[in-house]
Amino acid sequence: MYCNQCEQTAHGTACVDVGVCGKDPDIQSLQETLLYGVKGMCAYAHHARRLGMVDEEVDAFVEEALFATVTNVNFDLETHLELVMECGQKNLRVMQMLDEGHTKRFGTPSPATVFEGTKAGPGILVTGHDMVDLSDLLEQSAGSGVNIYTHGEMLPAHTYPGLRKHSHLVGHYGGAWQKQRVEFKEFTGPVLATTNCVLIPKESYRDRLFTTRVTAVPGGTRLTSNDFSAVIEKAKKCAPLPDAPGKESMVGFHHGAILGLADKIVAAVKAGKLKHFFVIGGCDGAEPGRNYFSEFAKNAPADSIILTLGCGKYRIREHDYGTIELDGAGPVPRLLDMGQCNDAYGAIQVAVALSKAFDCSVNDLPLTIVLSWFEQKAVAVLLTLLSLGVKGIRIGPAAPAFVTPNVMKVLQDKFDLRLTGGNPLADLKESLASVA
Repeated sequence: MYCNQCEQTAHGTACVDVGVCGKDPDIQSLQETLLYGVKGMCAYAHHARRLGMVDEEVDAFVEEALFATVTNVNFDLETHLELVMECGQKNLRVMQMLDEGHTKRFGTPSPATVFEGTKAGPGILVTGHDMVDLSDLLEQSAGSGVNIYTHGEMLPAHTYPGLRKHSHLVGHYGGAWQKQRVEFKEFTGPVLATTNCVLIPKESYRDRLFTTRVTAVPGGTRLTSNDFSAVIEKAKKCAPLPDAPGKESMVGFHHGAILGLADKIVAAVKAGKLKHFFVIGGCDGAEPGRNYFSEFAKNAPADSIILTLGCGKYRIREHDYGTIELDGAGPVPRLLDMGQCNDAYGAIQVAVALSKAFDCSVNDLPLTIVLSWFEQKAVAVLLTLLSLGVKGIRIGPAAPAFVTPNVMKVLQDKFDLRLTGGNPLADLKESLASVA
């Protein structure tokens, strides 16, 4: 291949893979940011399509964005920034389609108490993000004597009326994706992995791990259709689960449920009973430094509410945050679980609604956003927030490796994008002081 920028045959992976000369790392950085954002958006769009939700403008943008990364198409920094921001805007539309698709298919989510543990008898554990797979499994396993459990980001399934109507959807088991090698080994029944966030399995449970469509792992059984009879039969042959009661938790604070309390929330803020809102969540991971989010949340003041979503919530949900009194609504949990990373649209809707209620911009709200990031979908969500002009977001535990110092400076100058520091209490104090 020939690179017009360096005027010679492409000599490095930068020229061949992303279409720019390795001499311009900032262009390469923005192209990689765009590619990761598009990948994350396409994951969300795949879920939306399975729910019957499509948008031709989104599909057209994916083509345009990928074309822009081809060799010798675009060497302009500002144009790339525009494409990156447009990716964020298109991802907002995709997340809206996801939200609408889920509620049309399964009903509007509402708060629900979920049993976390196991009940005696055969069971199937469902992980990933795909509610259509779970729905089909529930339909096919009805009356079989096999219980169904959610894992990881499937926890919000219990909030949808169309899913929790199935009496054999009995509870939730386990936490975030990075713990699955331990949790899947201990869960004696088969595991159905419906999307990404699945790890290469240990031999101890490899023969009972099933995946769907493009999701695949060595030694697992890949299903190319939504016929889950093999999973159900496997559950009947596996060792039954014990009766192991754990705990109960409350989930299901969809943006519709929260906005139903909007007038009471506004009144509480004006009365000085509620002084700050936090959004703490995102993608979790196993590397050191993620206890930052736990400490940040645990030390949030008692007159604040924390919205959480994504698998990052498993870093903060074990703590007892208590409740806050809203006149006319009684005590409301201070930690409100809004669902999957797919449900980030809901958090945005809440912020926009509050800004309208207080007649100010989102950036003028007593709101702090602290996001943990790990993979492409987190990039897509961050780009959406930036494209909406949201400033002062903290991301961590480390800067994305594909973002060069120059590009990071642009994001910091334009959006006041901040990295989580080594001291969560100091960052918390700074966040509170900035809106005092």
